[in-house]
Amino acid sequence: MNTKEIGTIIKERRKHLGVNQQTLADLAGVGLNTLVAIERGEGNPQLNTLLTILDTLGLQIDINLKTLDYETV
Repeated sequence: MNTKEIGTIIKERRKHLGVNQQTLADLAGVGLNTLVAIERGEGNPQLNTLLTILDTLGLQIDINLKTLDYETV
């Protein structure tokens, strides 16, 4: 999933809940310009900022971390 797709999901969820951008930004404790950029899929938001917005909207992101085994050449 890329930043554009994440931004679209956030925007759609916000609209579904009937919340405007300023209200969501206030509830999540982020700047309006930050939220607008994230919804547009622009920039590289800090993970904590993204998680806070998702949590405010009742959304989660599932991150799987695993060790990659590289063969030595």
